[in-house]
Amino acid sequence: MTSPARFGLTLPQRGVFFGVTTPEQILDFARRSDETSMLHSLWVGDSLTAKPRPDSLTLLGALAGATRRLRLGVGCMASFPVRDPAQFAYQWATLDLMSAGRMELAVCTGLVAAERASQVEGGHWGVTDKQRASRMEENIEICRRLWSGETLDFEGEFVSYQGIRIEPVPVQQPCPLWIAANPFPGPFRERALRRVASLADGWMSVELMGGAISSSWADIKLHLTELGRDPEAFPRVAYHNLNVATDRSEALAETARFLDAYYGPVFSPPMVEAWTAAGTVEECVAGLRRLIEGGATEVTLRLTSWDQEGQYQRFVDEVLPRLSEEGLAA
Repeated sequence: MTSPARFGLTLPQRGVFFGVTTPEQILDFARRSDETSMLHSLWVGDSLTAKPRPDSLTLLGALAGATRRLRLGVGCMASFPVRDPAQFAYQWATLDLMSAGRMELAVCTGLVAAERASQVEGGHWGVTDKQRASRMEENIEICRRLWSGETLDFEGEFVSYQGIRIEPVPVQQPCPLWIAANPFPGPFRERALRRVASLADGWMSVELMGGAISSSWADIKLHLTELGRDPEAFPRVAYHNLNVATDRSEALAETARFLDAYYGPVFSPPMVEAWTAAGTVEECVAGLRRLIEGGATEVTLRLTSWDQEGQYQRFVDEVLPRLSEEGLAA
């Protein structure tokens, strides 16, 4: 029997650049979501110059002040390998303090092949694409040690510190740190999934091909078991899109236009379809059921429409109650 999942809302902050949303609406949705008991979390995206948007850390500070209950996450923290890890650890600890221990961090390599975006971004700070995975691993170690309250002497491959200590430390001890990874088949897939199992407190992914999450989760479970970790205690978040409409083809067409505006024309029609719960409420619920059956313990949904208000109302008033009725929502 499939266990119910928690649900969150991903706020499309990059949409302020092309008329999808406004800063005021972002904060309004946050306040309203905080009063919606069936929602568990709010998420934002991150990038510096590769995919520019309102800064994730600054926005999360505003969301911490606008909410009292919801978990607040960034998925994924694409700039994590580029930022100074000690400074970032200090900023994140402050967010955890100001939110009373509600922060969720999902880091990633931030690789963006289109237009060499991550290569150009990293060049501003002396970070190559080839270094990003190793820098992410090193930065994870530094953050964990600083968050524990340790005074740190560290000589790494990329950074070094002598006698550094941060204050405050996070309210959450240990402070959760997940890895976002959705590797395609190839030579780097094994390393990426093994890294999730060995270094992370949870996993975030996207369904860009049918069955991608369930396939990757099967491999991560094996790695967790080999490491003596309990797969059932390991959280898995699916970052997905939602477009509720009377006609599924129209919902997918709008989602394709939304993603083209958000990222550029990099997603094929099959990828858009795999990554979106689209169509009637029943069709959307069926798509979300597949994610949960594939292993997701939480699903965070971005509304891929220019009618953010209408989609939000349908999500809260129609989709979430139907998920609850079918035993899919925790």
